[in-house]
Amino acid sequence: MTVSYTLKVAEARFGGFSSLLLRWRGSIYKLLYKEFLVFVALYAMLSITYRLLLTQEQRHVYAQVARYCNRSADLIPLSFVLGFYVSLVVNRWWSQYTSIPLPDQLMCVISASVHGVDQRGRLLRRTLIRYANLASVLVLRSVSTRVLKRFPTMEHVVDAGFMSQEERKKFESLKSDFNKYWVPCVWFTNLAAQARRDGRIRDDIALCLLLEELNKYRAKCSMLFHYDWISIPLVYTQVVTIAVYSFFALSLVGRQFVESDAGAVKPQELEPALGDLDMYVPLTTLLQFFFYAGWLKVAEQIINPFGEDDDDFETNQLIDRNLQVSLLSVDDMYQNLPPAEKDPYWDEDQPQPPYTVATAADSLRPSFLGSTFNLRMSDDLEQSVQVEASPRLAPPVAAAQTPLLGRFLGAGAPSPAISLRNFGRARGAPRTPHLLRFRAEDGGDPEAAGRIEEEEVVASEDEVLES
Repeated sequence: MTVSYTLKVAEARFGGFSSLLLRWRGSIYKLLYKEFLVFVALYAMLSITYRLLLTQEQRHVYAQVARYCNRSADLIPLSFVLGFYVSLVVNRWWSQYTSIPLPDQLMCVISASVHGVDQRGRLLRRTLIRYANLASVLVLRSVSTRVLKRFPTMEHVVDAGFMSQEERKKFESLKSDFNKYWVPCVWFTNLAAQARRDGRIRDDIALCLLLEELNKYRAKCSMLFHYDWISIPLVYTQVVTIAVYSFFALSLVGRQFVESDAGAVKPQELEPALGDLDMYVPLTTLLQFFFYAGWLKVAEQIINPFGEDDDDFETNQLIDRNLQVSLLSVDDMYQNLPPAEKDPYWDEDQPQPPYTVATAADSLRPSFLGSTFNLRMSDDLEQSVQVEASPRLAPPVAAAQTPLLGRFLGAGAPSPAISLRNFGRARGAPRTPHLLRFRAEDGGDPEAAGRIEEEEVVASEDEVLES
């Protein structure tokens, strides 16, 4: 069963994650303890051999080898290779979960589109949704070891009620070298077309909607099958595995405490500033093994989430849930509606659901209206006067300047980023265009302003043609 700890981390508090570190099921300790014990045993054997069994000359040679291995281990880009691989595996893991077919949308469309309270109408609805569930069972048998152990043969599928004996005969009579999980979907389309001809589906729009939902359901079955077929390239998995095990194979030798030429004990895994410290237990090396090897074990566990690990998907429970809710939706709930009644807020302009004592403080908080809602504006009324900028007139050339170039070209130097209209106007007599057209209610003469604007536009167009 999937390990869920969502409720434990619902609130961020001091030591909130500490209780999770003591769990065993689904933990990194359960995944890694065997490899960790092997690494510690090998490290202890090498340390005892160096300290008790080697001669002085052999120790000198071993020290040179240890220093070489310690330098070589740092040349492996383990963080980059392993981090990218785990990120790829996690994205693939979540995509596989979202590809699991769920009949919720399809069962709602069947219940709304296939009509009839008689025996025939009920049979059509139950058969259609059973075909959809049969397709998911067939594809999950192909990718999940748990489902295959539950339904090892097609006879077990028939005994479970997903398929009749006649349907099994037709299914097995179809000769194909490929997976036939799509066959129930074809049965679904043919039965839906027959229901349309019989008038159980009342129009083509409802039939089209039904087939569209079926195609979405079938596409998820197909995607799930292809995720099982097309794996992450084996070469990348091999590169990551070899990199991790090579790194710690070099660390077994390179992180040993060896004697220097002067006869002092010098730790290879610590900084030289720590001095001559002989630690019999390589704490930092063990932590590094725990992090990197644990990272790799996480990728190994979720690269195929349809196995029998602690955190793999509960495919058998999904099958049970899908069959139960889908049959309830198309059969017992078909036209079984509660009476329509006025809601408690029928006569209220601003309905407000009640709060409990534990949540009463939430009702006192003001609602969020926008980040600029409490912005303090200027009290000057002149800043609030509404004006309109004329889109047909451009600003004067002398006003368009580049601040940085203005220091070198002078205060009156025009900006190089000017329009063609301004460029033609600069060659003629300077004028002051009317940039703002005040509203008629502010006392301006709209007819006179319009004539002035038309004269300005005609004059500017003539100047452009002359240039």
